[in-house]
Amino acid sequence: MTVQVQRRPDGWLAAFTAMASPCEVLLDVDDRDEAASLGELAAAEAARIERHLSRYRDDNIIHAINHAAGRPVLVDDETAGLLDFADQCWRLSEGRFDVTSGVLRRVWRFDGSDRVPSRAAVKELLPLVGWDKVSWARPSLTLPVGMEIDLGGLGKEYAVDRAAQLVSMRTRAAVLVNFGGDLRALGARRDGRPWRVGVESPDAAAAALDLELAQGALATSGDARRFLLKNGVRYPHILNPRTGWPVLDAPRSVTVLADACTEAGLLATLAMLQGRMARGFLAEQGVKYWVLD
Repeated sequence: MTVQVQRRPDGWLAAFTAMASPCEVLLDVDDRDEAASLGELAAAEAARIERHLSRYRDDNIIHAINHAAGRPVLVDDETAGLLDFADQCWRLSEGRFDVTSGVLRRVWRFDGSDRVPSRAAVKELLPLVGWDKVSWARPSLTLPVGMEIDLGGLGKEYAVDRAAQLVSMRTRAAVLVNFGGDLRALGARRDGRPWRVGVESPDAAAAALDLELAQGALATSGDARRFLLKNGVRYPHILNPRTGWPVLDAPRSVTVLADACTEAGLLATLAMLQGRMARGFLAEQGVKYWVLD
């Protein structure tokens, strides 16, 4: 993986591509070699997690689970921790957050077109969705034949937290990790100023959010890039796994501030899944958030 390092007024920027997203690490350090070393550390961790969790590979634990044909699979500790988290998310969301719902992508392709699947096509896949159908007793996971898991809804935010953790073990400098718009900040810069970050607006005619972040994590869920549009109806990519259909009354975008990126990402997604109740749900969580309709 190639890491590009360049000088900026607020420090050094290490940039690379991972998980189909532009990634960058901003570092308030003086030395280019130090910036390059820390950027390469973050990039290597992002690449490792992508190899480990990507559903597009045929040489990792996800492939083994999804092709086990109903047989139990023993998973490693890292995967087990993420499955425990997925189980917790499913329970907290009353089934709205479900890592088995990835099979719905066979009929839903949110490419900006008007190709909305038929109700029959969606209904045919629903028997393959449902975490409650899975047998999970750490470290053994058994999926019914035909079912799959997809940890993509957790992977990028998890990678941000892991990269930030590894970088923080090597430097006491202020750092901002940004993987495709999911970010985590480790302290204000030496001049006392926080990092300035922008959140893309879902509407090209509206201004993006301009925020300041010194400590903590931001994650955004929205439909700016992934949607379908047919007969004047916009179908966002946030799917209700219990029905197989998009949540049509959700906000266009939800951004959440939390201590960790995995927490912020989960809350942003759960808020979108709440539809018109998103603001009420977020208010109950006691976190800072921004909702754009």
